[in-house]
Amino acid sequence: MMDQDLKKQLSQDQDGLLTYEYIANHIGHCDEIMDELVDNMILVDSTGQFVVSAARYLYAIDGKHYSDVISRLIATAIEKDRERRYLPDLITSIWGADYQSRAEELNATDDNFRRIYKRITPTENI
Repeated sequence: MMDQDLKKQLSQDQDGLLTYEYIANHIGHCDEIMDELVDNMILVDSTGQFVVSAARYLYAIDGKHYSDVISRLIATAIEKDRERRYLPDLITSIWGADYQSRAEELNATDDNFRRIYKRITPTENI
């Protein structure tokens, strides 16, 4: 459970940056409160910028260990990034630069991939 001082500090977060910085600066030492940190970021990040950054960062650190959190962040990013500013970087960070060559396979096995792919390539039929 997050302590009161940290809750107070993160209550000042207006866009997700403070929460993202906390995760980045305390990685490996904040796993027990990661769900609360992600909840806070989801609450305050209206554009999806820091949600995407956190998903990319956690995937780069240890995608397997943080897979549940990453999945939540990706699902949220899909909803929040209405202008599709961050989704193209997210898709290559998570599924690789060659994702298009594997789009059919990934579409069939990963709902988050399918949803992002549909948004960034809306004319494609998959």
